[in-house]
Amino acid sequence: MSKLRSIVRLRCAVKQYEWGQIGESSHVARLAERNSGEEIDQARPYAEFWMGTHPSGPSYVASGAEEDAVSLTDWIGENPAVLGEKIVDTWGPDLPFLFKVLSVAKALSIQAHPDKKLAELLHKSRPDIYKDANHKPEMAVAITEFKALCGFVTAEEVQDVLATVPEVRELIGTVKNGNGFIGCCTEFHGNGCNPSINGNGCVNEENGNGFALGKNCNGAVVEEEYLDESKIYLKLIFTTLMSASQVAVSNAIQKIKSRLVAENKTRSLTEKEQLILMLEQQYPGDVGVISAFFFNYVTLCPGEALYIGANEPHAYLYGECIECMATSDNVVRAGLTPKFRDGFPEILRGVPLNKNVYRYTPPFDEFEVDRCSLLPNETVTFTPVLGPSIFLVLSGTANVGMDSLNDLETFSEGNVFFVSANTEANIRNAADAPLVLFRAGVNQRFFD
Repeated sequence: MSKLRSIVRLRCAVKQYEWGQIGESSHVARLAERNSGEEIDQARPYAEFWMGTHPSGPSYVASGAEEDAVSLTDWIGENPAVLGEKIVDTWGPDLPFLFKVLSVAKALSIQAHPDKKLAELLHKSRPDIYKDANHKPEMAVAITEFKALCGFVTAEEVQDVLATVPEVRELIGTVKNGNGFIGCCTEFHGNGCNPSINGNGCVNEENGNGFALGKNCNGAVVEEEYLDESKIYLKLIFTTLMSASQVAVSNAIQKIKSRLVAENKTRSLTEKEQLILMLEQQYPGDVGVISAFFFNYVTLCPGEALYIGANEPHAYLYGECIECMATSDNVVRAGLTPKFRDGFPEILRGVPLNKNVYRYTPPFDEFEVDRCSLLPNETVTFTPVLGPSIFLVLSGTANVGMDSLNDLETFSEGNVFFVSANTEANIRNAADAPLVLFRAGVNQRFFD
C-alpha cells in the first residue's frame, strides 16, 4: 500500500440544526470553516460536524479540485484493504463508526436509538424516516462543560418527585386513558396504582422544536424484557405522564413555573429545578419539561465521557463534545422505545496509554476514542492497529508522518485525516501552542 493510500486528508460535512450554537461561537462552525474553507454565516446555527461514510453526511477525500473529490465511501470501496481484513469480513467495505463534533445551544429531544433488531424493522417499514438498518450506540466526550439527561432516576427518586412536586403528583393522578381512570401512583402498591400499561399504548413524537415528546398516538413499542417491581412502577409513571393531554401538561408547567419563581425569592433552587425553568423558557408547555424530573441530570467536565446503549433515553442540553457511534442516524422518541433501567450512568474519564494519550472504551465493538494532548515540540506515536482510524485536529498544528518523522504533512485546527489499518502515525506539535487531537477507531476489544 502506498503512502498516499495510508494517510489521506478528508473534507467533512456540517449540519445546521436549529439547536446548534450560532455563528462563530460554535466550535463546529470554526472547525467546518477551516476544514472546507466556507465562510461562517454569523446568523445561522452550526450543530454537528460529521466525519465518516454515512450517506446523510459523507466525507470526501480531499484531492485538490472540489469537482474531482471522491467520497470516502467510494474510496474505501475501491481500496477495501485500508479497513483491514477483519473489519471487511464483519461489516463489509465500510466504516463501522461515525465520528462527530457537537455544539449544543439548547436541548435536543428526549430520544433513544434502536437496537439492531428494531432498527431493521423500522428501516424496512419506514425507510423514508429510518434511513439505515443499524443500531446506534454512542459515546460523548466533553470538550467544554457538557450537560445532558440520561437514563431514568431510581424508583426512590421518582417517589421523591411525587412527594415534593405537587403539580406532577396532580398530573399523574388525574390522567385518564382509553380504559378509564389510572389513579394517583404515590406508592408501589395500592392507591389506584395499576402496574399494567394501558391497552392503547402511547407513542410520543417530536413537535418540530427539538425537545418535545409531542402529541399522543397509539401503538407504543416497548422493550420486551423482564421488569422487576420498581421498573414496572417507573414504566407506569412515565407512560401515564406521556398520556396526559396538552392542556393538562401546559397547566401543570405554568403552576410549576409560578411556584419555583416565587420560592426562588426565599430559597436556592436545586439544579434540577433550575433546569426545569430553563427548559420551560426553551419549549413552553412541552411535556418534555416535566419528564426531565424523571431523568438523571448529568454534567460532564472537559475530558469526561458518557456512553449510551440501545433504547437508552437521553437528551443533550448544552455544551460541546466529541461524539462517536456506530454508523447510523436512527432516532426514535423516548415515548416509543424506552428502556426502563434506572440508576445513574457510568462516567468515563479515560485510561492513559501514555502521558499524552487517554483512551475511552465503551462496551461496543464498533468504536473507541483517544484524546491526545501535546505541548510544543512534543511527539507521540500511534502504533499500527488492525483497523482504520480517523483523526481530528481540535486545536493547534500537527506534523504527521507515516512510520517516521520524515516527509511530514501538516494538519491544523479543523483538519481531518484518515489513517489506514496497519499504519503507524507519528505526530509532532509543530506550533508554540498546545496541540489537541482526537482519534476514532474500532474498539480494540474487537481484535482481542
